[in-house]
Amino acid sequence: MVPLSWLADHVEVPEGTDATALAAALVKVGLEEETIHPAKVQGPLVVGKVLSLVKETASNGKTVNYCRVDVGEFNDAPGSGKEPSELESRGIICGAHNFVEGDLVVVSLPGAVLPGDFQIAARKTYGHISDGMICSARELGLGEDHDGIIVLKKMFADREIPAPGTDIIGFLGLGEEVLEINVTPDRGYCFSMRGVAREFSHSTGAAFTDPGLVGNLVTSVPEASTDGFPVLVKDEAPIKGAMGADRFVTRIVRGVNPQAPTPRWMVERLEAAGMRSLSLAVDVTNYVMLDLGQPMHAYDLSALAAPIVVRRAKAGEKLQTLDEVERELDPEDLLITDSPESEGSRIIGLAGVMGGAYSEVEESTTDILLEAAHFDPVSIARTSRRHHLPSEASKRFERGTDPQLPAVAAQRAVDLLVEYGGGTVDPAVFDFNELSAAEAIEFPFEDAARLVGVDYSKDRVREILEAIGCEVVEGAEGIFLVTPPSWRPDLVGRAHLVEEVARLDGYDEIPSILPAAPTGTGLTGAQEARRQAVHFLAAQGLVEVLSYPFVSDSFDRQRLAESDPRRQALRLRNPLADDAPWLRTSILDTLLDAAGRNIARGADRAALFEQGLVARPEGTVPTGLLSASQRPSDEELGALYAGTPKQPQHIGVVLAGRASASPLAEETRSFAWSDALEIVLGLASILGVRVETCRAWDLEPSTVKGAPMPTPAQDPSEVAPWHPGRVARVFVRKGRELVDIAFAGELHPAVCKAFGLPARSCAAEIDLSALLEACSAEPIQVKPVSTFPVAKEDIALVVSSSIPVSRVEQVVRQGAGPLLEDLSLFDVFEGKQLGEGKRSLAFALKLRATDHTLTAKESAKVREDVVKKAEKVLGAALRS
Repeated sequence: MVPLSWLADHVEVPEGTDATALAAALVKVGLEEETIHPAKVQGPLVVGKVLSLVKETASNGKTVNYCRVDVGEFNDAPGSGKEPSELESRGIICGAHNFVEGDLVVVSLPGAVLPGDFQIAARKTYGHISDGMICSARELGLGEDHDGIIVLKKMFADREIPAPGTDIIGFLGLGEEVLEINVTPDRGYCFSMRGVAREFSHSTGAAFTDPGLVGNLVTSVPEASTDGFPVLVKDEAPIKGAMGADRFVTRIVRGVNPQAPTPRWMVERLEAAGMRSLSLAVDVTNYVMLDLGQPMHAYDLSALAAPIVVRRAKAGEKLQTLDEVERELDPEDLLITDSPESEGSRIIGLAGVMGGAYSEVEESTTDILLEAAHFDPVSIARTSRRHHLPSEASKRFERGTDPQLPAVAAQRAVDLLVEYGGGTVDPAVFDFNELSAAEAIEFPFEDAARLVGVDYSKDRVREILEAIGCEVVEGAEGIFLVTPPSWRPDLVGRAHLVEEVARLDGYDEIPSILPAAPTGTGLTGAQEARRQAVHFLAAQGLVEVLSYPFVSDSFDRQRLAESDPRRQALRLRNPLADDAPWLRTSILDTLLDAAGRNIARGADRAALFEQGLVARPEGTVPTGLLSASQRPSDEELGALYAGTPKQPQHIGVVLAGRASASPLAEETRSFAWSDALEIVLGLASILGVRVETCRAWDLEPSTVKGAPMPTPAQDPSEVAPWHPGRVARVFVRKGRELVDIAFAGELHPAVCKAFGLPARSCAAEIDLSALLEACSAEPIQVKPVSTFPVAKEDIALVVSSSIPVSRVEQVVRQGAGPLLEDLSLFDVFEGKQLGEGKRSLAFALKLRATDHTLTAKESAKVREDVVKKAEKVLGAALRS
């Protein structure tokens, strides 16, 4: 939150600048506008002088005051219909009784809008026209006091009150727009008025007075002494080698009046930033944090036992934080305690996150210990997230604060407590300082032009880097040695410096150049095929959905066997939702839930499909995380690839409920297993892949008279989530190997119930990656349409009832050879005359040649070849 009046304390704000202009200036340097909060009160809101008040008792027994109030230029003028005695004032009804004649009060006149969109208008009440309202503190959003109205000379005894009729919105701090900005994670210094003022200066060139430097906001900072309140840093388990606290300043202020009020200007600024005023000591620490960017904490000195100890938590330790929640601590949590462990240390806070209930400043506290420290950002971020405890302090520490600021911030807090709390500063100062020297970055200034595409001169690059606070020294061969300022922990490499040059020189100075599009590439074959697949499914009336690939209990609801490889799912280390930590191994894992939600919300049909990746971790070898400090070696990359699961593209289809269109157009029917199978076959057809089908429980290939053929498996659960008797297996042949492409059919009744789907709902899952591989292995061959007439042959073959129709059809196609144009089954017969376990399958063959009309002899030859092939492979006989 950025009020202009507060910003003006640190940077020169040109006259006439409003929140909109401020937002435009900050956007130029990368600080986005979130919103502009309007003023709390819209006028007219003026000073009024009570000329007279008459107590009247209404019929309901309530006593009110009818007041005549002088509001200057807003008084009733002659000719307004008022009695002469009522001119030069306004009549207002007021129910409060804490004021008398002659008092100066706050008056909201008709047309004013108070907090809560409370609009003021003249109205008749208690027998009079009340032409405005005399306001209380709560009505103006200045506090919770509603027992009486504001008497200005009592509330602001130290300030001169304006004359009656004067606009008082600015006097009360109610009329200022406040800009809310969005601060990116790398710009933590902008969570302070100091940082925003600096960026406004960069954008506009306005003079900036850095309040974080000695001699500006604070005149001087005393040197550390040996008698200060001591601090021990005992970080025996630093995270990534970084000490949990490398700077820790303590200061003491004694004799603070615990009843001293927070000055009104400070309360207004805290409220503008969205904070509530609590007490002077707490308000001062919050104000310094918002002003300078240094989080602070105030302790009751009388409740502490020296020294303060900064250490990691032990297993089993607990802490009740200021929000009155008892928290189980983790060994990585950095703690603030108040005595050595050997003496029974007491935990007084989670370092950089939130203080504990013990040693907090209370209503009777007179001696205050102030803490200003610099903590390791990684440690604070982990603690805040681990305990789900974001705070204003952690928000700043985890982004990196200025390690040179604690002493200045502590002195500023001391000055405010002395000035407004009547305290006395203790000369003792403790400053634990283990800061390491800042390292210079080797920066060839030409990098800015090379990476951005703008011809920045050497002097311009130096000017910008020095403007943001960097120390720039020119080294050998013109390379700059750049030392970033203490408040910019994000500047750690050349690219960061280039970004600063581009940002401050102006993003609008970077030309927009469209790269030349290469010609002759277009979509790859796989991309084109995937698009064809999606367009085909949409043309069939299916609706595409997109679901999150995270699942929980879907495996049990699908009735997958314990040994089913689809149960071997990858668990996420940091899932978006704790109840869905697994990556799906099947599109149906999530698509069935989507269909169930549609049915639950009243849909009478659900025809959905989804294309996406599934994770199959079989064969992966887990590996650790790689370091970002250098490029991984070939061995590390190989290990990384080996630890990455296979992620094939799948397509899932769910068909539930009504399949037919309007009952006037066709007979009403529900989806059947054949609908799912037809979709799979149609999809394979448009991709030019020749597929075969069989019963889905025929899972294991075997050999029948030299030809591979599926045979039934023993466990129907192997085809879950489908019904074992109403599902088809779709596959392609690669030599003597069968490659599964899809399963399609009716879902198991228990699965339908588990997902809230209608009975006999259907589904299909297609391995699109395998289908595309088959497509690329056998590219589509376009044949010219023959103009010669077709010849027809009908063949009835007697085969074993155990042989699938698809297998017989395959053999007939092989026997017919290239002259076969179309094949269809038109009759199935079983009877005693055929023998036990036999059936007759009658096929209609359409034959055509591309270069001549077939003769009767050629047609008879095809018929003969089919019969011979069927007899040899299947043991079939021609039905007489």
